[in-house]
Amino acid sequence: MPLGGCLATQKTLAMKTGVIRKLSGWTLSVWLLLGVAGCATVPETGRKQVMLVSGEQATQLGLASFEKLKKEQPISRDAAANALVQRVGKRIAAVAPLPGAQWEFVVFQSAEANAFCLPGGKVGVYTGLLPITRDEAGLATVLGHEIAHAVAQHGAERMSQEMLREAGGELLAGSLSQSDPRTRALVNLAYGLGTQLGAILPYSRLHESEADAMGLLYMARAGYDPEAAIAFWQRFAEYNRQSGGTALPAFLRTHPVDETRIRQLQQLMPRAKQEYQNALRTPR
Repeated sequence: MPLGGCLATQKTLAMKTGVIRKLSGWTLSVWLLLGVAGCATVPETGRKQVMLVSGEQATQLGLASFEKLKKEQPISRDAAANALVQRVGKRIAAVAPLPGAQWEFVVFQSAEANAFCLPGGKVGVYTGLLPITRDEAGLATVLGHEIAHAVAQHGAERMSQEMLREAGGELLAGSLSQSDPRTRALVNLAYGLGTQLGAILPYSRLHESEADAMGLLYMARAGYDPEAAIAFWQRFAEYNRQSGGTALPAFLRTHPVDETRIRQLQQLMPRAKQEYQNALRTPR
C-alpha cells in the first residue's frame, strides 16, 4: 500500500535497516516523532495507521520467515487436513484485498491450537487447531481472521510502533543523561511499563478485534455462514478455560477476552449476514 507523503518519499521509509542505525538518538527521535501521521488506512474499518515500515519490507520478512519455518517445523502429511486448509484458504484469499500476495497454505504438525498469516500471504495452520475448528466454516473463521491481519498490515504497524517506542526511549535517555543513575533506572522502568500497558498491549488487542471484524466479512463473502464464527469462538473460549489461558487479567493480555470478542462479533453480525446473502446470490 503506498504510504504517500508522510515522510519525504516511500523509499525513505523503506530504509529502516540502513538509515535508522546510523542516526543519533536525538536525530532519530525527531525524525520518527515529527515525520509520521496517517500513513495508511485499514480496509473495511478505515482506521488510520502510522507506518515506518514499507509493505515491501514486511513482505520480504514474511517470505523469509515462512521458508525458515518450513525447514524447522514438521509439515503434516494428513491428506484430508491439507485438502481442507487448501480449499478454505483459497476461498478466503479470493475475497481478501491483498495485492501481490504469494498465497501458500501449509499445515504444520503441532499440538498447538494456532494459525497465522505472514505478510505476503503465507498461511500456516497447526494441526492442534483443527479439532476446535471442526468444519470448513470454523476453519474459515480462523483463516479469515489471520488473513485480515495481513491485509491490515498489522505486522508492519507493530514494527513501526516498536520503532517509535525505541525513539521515545532514546529521547528520554538523552534528557536524563545528567541525572542520578537510580533516577534514570526508575524513569526507564516506568517508561517501559507505561508504554507496554498503555500503548503496545492495547494496540495488540485493537489489532485482534479489527482482524475479527474483517475476517467475519471475508468468511461471509467467501460463502461461509458468519454465525459459525460465534460457535467457533465459544469452543475456543472453552478450550482456553480448560488449558488455563484465562488466568491473566484483561489489561495484560495481547488478545481481547473471549466474552468481549464474541459480543463484538454479535454486534457485527447484521452486516456480515448481508454479505453472506450477497455471496449466496453470486454464482461461483
